[in-house]
Amino acid sequence: MLQQLVNDGSLWPLNGTAFAVTPTLREAYAEGDDDELADVALREAALASLRLLAAREAEAAEEAGAATDALPPRRVVLAAEVDLGESGAKHRPDLDDAVVRLGVPVPLDHVIAAYVDTAGAEADVTRALEVIDAADLGDEDAELTVGDAQDHDLAWYANQELAFLLELL
Repeated sequence: MLQQLVNDGSLWPLNGTAFAVTPTLREAYAEGDDDELADVALREAALASLRLLAAREAEAAEEAGAATDALPPRRVVLAAEVDLGESGAKHRPDLDDAVVRLGVPVPLDHVIAAYVDTAGAEADVTRALEVIDAADLGDEDAELTVGDAQDHDLAWYANQELAFLLELL
């Protein structure tokens, strides 16, 4: 998806799903400034990225011997300035406190930064990919494994660095 953003100049998130500091997220936290709430939304987006990676791996496994692309398994979260009116964004509290659905693709020039796993996270991310579904169903060991991946901080890249980042991966 990151390659698509760089190549096409815009990205349509899967099902239009994005994460933001929503009124429901604000209500869920009695304290916390905008930066702290944005960090909560970022962590939720990183978990969603992990689920997308797991789905991609499962899809590749179903295709007889097909390999996924050459990129390593790393979570990616894009931070973008999106006008809620122009984007047709709708808050989806039925999915989670920070979930919104966008009505239009996100242009590259609206992306402020990308948060990406470093190479040091790959082993934990790979293990988490194998158990994310079990973790979602309440398996405590699987939740700990996913937590190990979530414990890795994501590195920050400006949108001007994305093409270069893809070359380095």
